[in-house]
Amino acid sequence: MIKKILFGAICVAQFSLISANTFNENPISTVNYQKEKVPKSVIIKTKKFKIKIDKQPNGNYLYQAWSVNGKVTSKPNMIIPNGELIPDGTGGNYYYEFNNNGYTYQIWRNYLTDSPRKAPYTLSVTDQNGKTIVNQDGQIVKS
Repeated sequence: MIKKILFGAICVAQFSLISANTFNENPISTVNYQKEKVPKSVIIKTKKFKIKIDKQPNGNYLYQAWSVNGKVTSKPNMIIPNGELIPDGTGGNYYYEFNNNGYTYQIWRNYLTDSPRKAPYTLSVTDQNGKTIVNQDGQIVKS
């Protein structure tokens, strides 16, 4: 009787191990999306600004901004060096972040959204107190 119980316990343990080895922790998703490469340079146009972001040789990013009607070949109205790229989740979204005189400039790349009308980029500027003072959607002019 004890042999039958031990044999049954061993069989259950082995079947459990077999099931555990075949269990897939990363099931195939029914949502199909593609992670895009981050461009080395991109120009974005919002309602009031043209913004150019360039990856620098040191790995940081450079923010340059003009008025919406300004030419990117002219001298920028604002230049902010030493920005960084920050991933946002696992779906491919990310944002660039720049700091200038207590203000934080973020340019969000919106791959995954719950709205088909969401613009591909969003500029968000916050002041020293964390209050958002600019929030504008933007379109890609050149990447």
